[in-house]
Amino acid sequence: MKELNIGMIGLDTSHVIAFTKLLHNQSGKYHVKGGKVVAAFPDGSPDFALSMSRLDKFTLELKQTYGVKIVDSMKAVVEESDAILIESVDGAQHLEQLQKIASCRKPIFIDKPLSLSSQEADVMIRLADKYETPIMSSSALRFAEGLQAVIHAFPDRHVVGADCFGPMYLEEEQSGFFWYGIHTIEMLYSLLGAGIKEVTTESNSDYDVITGVWKDGRIGTVRGNRVGNEQFGAVIHYDDGSEYVAIKSSDKPFYASLLEEIICFFRDGNSRVHLQETREMILFIEAANKSKQTGEKQYV
Repeated sequence: MKELNIGMIGLDTSHVIAFTKLLHNQSGKYHVKGGKVVAAFPDGSPDFALSMSRLDKFTLELKQTYGVKIVDSMKAVVEESDAILIESVDGAQHLEQLQKIASCRKPIFIDKPLSLSSQEADVMIRLADKYETPIMSSSALRFAEGLQAVIHAFPDRHVVGADCFGPMYLEEEQSGFFWYGIHTIEMLYSLLGAGIKEVTTESNSDYDVITGVWKDGRIGTVRGNRVGNEQFGAVIHYDDGSEYVAIKSSDKPFYASLLEEIICFFRDGNSRVHLQETREMILFIEAANKSKQTGEKQYV
């Protein structure tokens, strides 16, 4: 099949280099076939110090190491590409970026989080519908090989609940759990799907535990650590037993698994994560943030 010309917008996250290396390094163990990054626009966020501290470094590496053409506008990226990766580390930028390129009708992957509010997520979904432009957003943890291996090993077992865990760093400019919590929350949604009813958060300076109750009565939890180990994992509860998932049980990078799904999405235009589920995850995070602030259960 024809190799896709991929454009990139937002060069202020390590994902920029991780994705490009996987696509360009044909001798790499986990090389992802199907496309090359051909054009990129830096577009850092002046409102997020972490963005600006990384922007020049990643832009230079993309140009010098991988031969990517650095252009001066999003329009130029779209013109030179078959599909687009919006990689900006500041989720607050994603709506404005999508507004500028949504009419292109080319598939667009928006790195996590889709947005920092459900209101912005709704606008983005309406834009995609209006212009018939396919969009997809996901954390790489959803497609981690260790998690997917267990899911696919027991397709006929009924999941009655799940407990997921992982690091839970916070960034003031990124609205609480939108920064790192989204990884573990995405794992939970890959197991339980949409249908959340209520969310409660218990927190101290080192840990957070988010409990979600689904409309059908199932319960899922997310445990976030700011001290101790940084391992991602889960316990999946079936009606006939439970299975432990150690994400580190596979040496395949999360990003490689995600990128394989993105390339498939770029080719057929079908998001591997339904946009309404992505939207509900935004609602879940909003509710978890509010519960942490108020100490009260939040209804979604």
